[in-house]
Amino acid sequence: MTATIPEVTTNLVPNLQQQLARVASRWTSQQGIQSSAIDGVELIRCDQPSSCGSSVYEPSLCFVIQGTKNILLGDREITYDPLTYLASSVHLPVLGRILDASPERPYLAVKLTVDPQEVADLVLELGDKAPSSDRHHAACPAVECGLCITYMDELMQGALYRLLSLLDSTGDIPILAPLARREILYRALVGEMGSRMRKFAAIDSQSHRISTVISALKDHFAEPLRIAELAEAANMSESTLYHSFKQVTRMSPLQFQKKLRLHEARRLMLAEGLEAATASYRVGYESPSHFSREYSRLFGAPPRADVTFLRGERRAPEPV
Repeated sequence: MTATIPEVTTNLVPNLQQQLARVASRWTSQQGIQSSAIDGVELIRCDQPSSCGSSVYEPSLCFVIQGTKNILLGDREITYDPLTYLASSVHLPVLGRILDASPERPYLAVKLTVDPQEVADLVLELGDKAPSSDRHHAACPAVECGLCITYMDELMQGALYRLLSLLDSTGDIPILAPLARREILYRALVGEMGSRMRKFAAIDSQSHRISTVISALKDHFAEPLRIAELAEAANMSESTLYHSFKQVTRMSPLQFQKKLRLHEARRLMLAEGLEAATASYRVGYESPSHFSREYSRLFGAPPRADVTFLRGERRAPEPV
């Protein structure tokens, strides 16, 4: 199922896009994800189209300045273009690839990590000022989906530029970065997809209950999956939990848990040097061969070949 962004009336400013691209390029000296002097802000650069890669999105806003990226969340495919931004309300395992990038015109993006409590506090402060319902311009048509995307209007572009400009005057960051960050969150909450973001902040909402289930799965993914216990903790029936969970994540709780396990196993092998069998047991697998099959299915190569390639020791493994 492919999601596209409907035509909307936006005030896109080409010159402002060029300014955003220039400041992002200045602070991305190499390809990949790079941290910045601003807490919670990372910059992404890619000089060429990429193959499909797997990652876990955390609660965040991701702004695409230049280039195009495609992501797959369960059964939903979303493409985001220049001057669009994506909101991830919960932790979500996704597949993604860069479609449009070159050394002359690289893919450039900015990721702003978001604390859900920060969103909840701002929603309370906004009160009746916030729009009460979606205007259905966000790309993902499933209202409860944990990912949604829309265009940056002129006000959001300006807010993002003010934040990134602080990288050129680091002495101003402690005072001005929190203000620029707050403006960005405010613009998102009163914009096209604000009502969806607020669903995850409202304690009495179904979406918020699912976000607590996702947090529990994230913290205890190595343990056996017990739907009944999760449903009871979320004050939901098992069938409602299953249905609502799939609306938010576009996958079942078991599929979600499996992807979290495989990502953690990959991290353990890369960062701590664990053997595949040891990593598989650490994340909850009982059979190393079963682990290897599922790892290959997600990452495109067996554990040892994949980790060896990621360490830069050998050429890319052939997909299996």
